[in-house]
Amino acid sequence: MENLVNVWKGKNVFVTGATGLLGSQLVADLLQRQANVIVLVRDNVHNSNFFRNNLDKCTTIVRGDLKDYFLIERALNEHEIDTVFHLGAQTIVQTANRSPLSTFETNIKGTWNILEACRNNPLIKRVIVASSDKAYGEQKELPYTEDAPLQGRHPYDVSKSCTDLLALTYFKTYGLPVCITRCGNLYGPGDLNWNRLIPGVIRWFYNQEQPIIRSDGTFIRDYFFVGDASDAYIKLAEEMERSDVIGQAFNFSTGNKIQVIDIVRKIAMLYPSSIQPKILNEVKSEIKDQYLSSEKAERILSWKPKHGLEEGLKITIAWYKEFLAEQENLNKTEKKESI
Repeated sequence: MENLVNVWKGKNVFVTGATGLLGSQLVADLLQRQANVIVLVRDNVHNSNFFRNNLDKCTTIVRGDLKDYFLIERALNEHEIDTVFHLGAQTIVQTANRSPLSTFETNIKGTWNILEACRNNPLIKRVIVASSDKAYGEQKELPYTEDAPLQGRHPYDVSKSCTDLLALTYFKTYGLPVCITRCGNLYGPGDLNWNRLIPGVIRWFYNQEQPIIRSDGTFIRDYFFVGDASDAYIKLAEEMERSDVIGQAFNFSTGNKIQVIDIVRKIAMLYPSSIQPKILNEVKSEIKDQYLSSEKAERILSWKPKHGLEEGLKITIAWYKEFLAEQENLNKTEKKESI
């Protein structure tokens, strides 16, 4: 731990998307390493781990939106930022399909605002831009590797393909010290997007309700524990002075491909629950199979995930059981007080 403290102690680090699943974990890990963390927050998501774990008391909060270039430029300058982790995005595929313009505004314009503000700030030493496995689009050959073409076709996927290309543009044209991360489907304690598979299924089991699978259940995904993702981001940032790292994209995953129906069955086994899911088979505008190779990260960064799928799910299920019970008791208390 001592060398980690030496790397980050006293560094001014700017994090967008800090109230999200990964953002909250990353902020906590950076604070543990004694970094000075400055965060961009648009909305108060009160049940977010960022607020539940009192991270707001330990960070400097800049109120505003990714679409506001001059706000970002001011924040980076006034707080003398050394490192930027750009995680902020509209991350829900169904939301992107319903509202592509707002997704493009946040994910694409928000990214070029961050990159341009960093280009105009001589103090910035490194910028990590969060992309996604969705940036690859549909490929004939799997798993995805970093040299696969970026060919998103649906709104969220396209927004992430553009995010990637913008980051590469700023590195190639302006020499901005950028790296790109592409992760599988993140899960773990604190994910409050209930339309995502893992938190949704756990909540259905908690309420003794039938889980709903929107696809036919055979879609293949790569599920990646949030603690491992945070470790990967920090490890990448620490290695960015190397010539074989700077300007590169890295996949991060467990390498475990699994069908949607099987992840539901695994959650049911660990929960445990005997309730069988309802399969709707109505998904449109989503890629059927997606999973990553993280061989490049293992080879160049000497990085490997610490949590297997079963271990990660056990931690996650335990957190949701406690969180949902707490919310249930809170609602009961509020009802009594309103009578």
